[in-house]
Amino acid sequence: MTIAGPDQSAVRTDPETDHLDAPDTRYAADAATVECLLRCWVREHALPRPESGVLTVELPGVGRTLTVVVRYWSPAGWHRFGTAHLDGEGPLNAVTLALVLGDEASASGAGAAGEACGDTAIRVADSVTHADRYIAHRRAHPEDPPGTAPFLAAEQSLVLGHPMHPTPKSRDRLDPDEDAAWSPELRGSFPLHWFAADADLVGQDSALDREAADVLADLAGELRAPEGTVLVPAHPWQARDLPQRPHLRALLDAGRLRDLGPAGAPWHPTSSVRTVYRPDAEVMLKLSLGLRITNSRRENLPKELLRGIEVHRILRSGLEHELRAAHPTFDIVRDPAWISVAPPEPFPRPDRPAAGLELVLRANPFGAGERVSCLAALVAERPGIGPSRLAGHVHTLARRTGRAPASVAEEWFERYLAVVAEPVLWLDRHAGIALEAHQQNTLVLLDADGLPSGGRYRDNQGYYFRASRAGDLARRLPAAGVASDTIVPDEIADERLAYYVGVNNLLGLIGAFGAQGLVDERVLLARLRALLTRYAEDCGAARSLLTDPRPRCKANLMTRLHGLDELVGPVATQSIYVHIRNPLAEVPA
Repeated sequence: MTIAGPDQSAVRTDPETDHLDAPDTRYAADAATVECLLRCWVREHALPRPESGVLTVELPGVGRTLTVVVRYWSPAGWHRFGTAHLDGEGPLNAVTLALVLGDEASASGAGAAGEACGDTAIRVADSVTHADRYIAHRRAHPEDPPGTAPFLAAEQSLVLGHPMHPTPKSRDRLDPDEDAAWSPELRGSFPLHWFAADADLVGQDSALDREAADVLADLAGELRAPEGTVLVPAHPWQARDLPQRPHLRALLDAGRLRDLGPAGAPWHPTSSVRTVYRPDAEVMLKLSLGLRITNSRRENLPKELLRGIEVHRILRSGLEHELRAAHPTFDIVRDPAWISVAPPEPFPRPDRPAAGLELVLRANPFGAGERVSCLAALVAERPGIGPSRLAGHVHTLARRTGRAPASVAEEWFERYLAVVAEPVLWLDRHAGIALEAHQQNTLVLLDADGLPSGGRYRDNQGYYFRASRAGDLARRLPAAGVASDTIVPDEIADERLAYYVGVNNLLGLIGAFGAQGLVDERVLLARLRALLTRYAEDCGAARSLLTDPRPRCKANLMTRLHGLDELVGPVATQSIYVHIRNPLAEVPA
C-alpha cells in the first residue's frame, strides 16, 4: 500500500502498519490510539518532519528513545504512523506508550502529575476497549437502519473520535449493556428517566412561546406531573447517580423530588453522548451527565444555561438579520430554553456548581431528509467499512463528472471556507462574538453533490464575548455576558478562535484531505491563507495564524496528563496551551 505524501511522493508502507483495516478490531483500535498519542506528542513538542521515513523521539527524562515508521507526514498535523518501538524493542501498545510519555512529561518538569499520568493510561485502555467494541459493531452492521435521518446517521458514526486526543472514546463506569443503550456509535436509544420536583425547586427560562416545563411535559408520553410539581427528565445514568448526592438525596427523602422512572418514546444519543435527539421532536435535549467523557464530567453549569439563551436573545435583537444578510446560508443552532432543579436559594447563580439535574432545550432544525453532518463525522475514518464520508463524496463526484479527485477536493474546501469559515470570522469581526467552532460543533449542510451549501454552529458552552466589544453587545442586550461569565479579554478570544477555528477545524480538515490521499495539503493551505489575509487587519486570530511561526494551541495530551477537567475553573486556565509549528506561516503569499 502507498499513501501520497505532501509533495505528492509516495511513502511505502508495510502490511503490519495498515492497521485500520486489520481484521483484529482490538489491534485496529489500539493502533489508531497509538497514532493519536504520537500526533499529540509531535504537535505539542513542535517536532519537525524527519529527514528519513522514520521518526525518532528522544525521551531524555526517562533515558529512552522512541522510533516509529512515518506512513504520511502532514503539514497540518494529521500524520500517519506505523508501529512504535521503544529502544528498538516492541511494538508498543497504546497503554504502554501512554505510560512512557506520561513518565517523560513528569520527569522532564512539564508539570504533569504522576497520579494523573497513571489515570491517563487507565483512560487510554478504556478508550481502546470502547473503540474496539464500536469498530466490531460497525463491521458487523455497516448500514444504518432504514429511515435513519442523515443528521442522526452522521452523529452516530464517529467510531474513532478526535484524531488529536489521547483518550477520544474514554467513558468511565459504563458496562457493555449500558454502552449498547447509551452510546451513539452502537446506535443506542433509550427513554428518558423522569423526576417530579416541587415547583419552588425549579428554575427555568424560555425565549420560546411557552415555558420549558410545558415543552417537556409534551415529551413525557402518558406521564403526568403530580399536583404542584414539574416534570424534569434526566439521562438514565444520571438518574442512577443523583440519589448519591447529599443535596438531592435530602430532597428525595423529603418527598420534594420524586423518582417517576423511565417514560416516553426513545431518544437517540448524538456525538456528544449527552445531547439526545428525536426526529419528531421540536427540540433536542442537552442533559447533564456526570459521566467523565474524554477529560470532563458533562454537567450543565448554571452559567452555561444562561449563556445559551442569552446568545439566542442577542441574535433575536437584530444580529440574526445582519448575519443572514451577510451570510444567508449560515446560522447558529439555538438554545432558547433551560430548566434546572436545585435546593432552595437565589437562582440562577452562575458561580454555583451544577446540582445534577439541569438541561438545555436546543432547537431541532433538522428534518428527516436534510443532508447535514458535523464536520468531525465527515472526516472520520471508518475502519474496515470504507473511506470517510468526505472521501466518499469527493470520489463519487469525481467519477460522475470525470474530474480529478484533487480538483473536487479543492472545490469542496473552497465552498466550506465560504459557507462556514468566513461567517464565523465575520461574526467575530462584526459583533465581537468568537465561536468555539471545533469540528464536532460545526455542522455542514450538503447539496445533492455532497458539496457544502451552508453551515451551522452549536454549543451553548463555546461563546467568547470580546471585552473590547462588551459595550456594543450590551446595547444589543443589557448586561450581555455578565451573569453568564462570557466576557473574556481580547487576547483570550483571539487564542481560542485561532485554535478552535484555525487549528482544530480548518487545519484539521486540511490534514484529513491530505492523510486520506485526496489533495496536496499545500494547495489548501494557500487557499486558507488567502481567506485569512482578508481578515487579518482587524482580526487578531487571523493575523496570528498567518504570521506567528509558533501560535498557541490546546495541548490535549498535556491537558490530560495534568488531570484537568476542561469545564472547571476560569476559561483562561481550563486547558494547557502550548506553542506549535505553523504550516500557514510557511506557505508563500
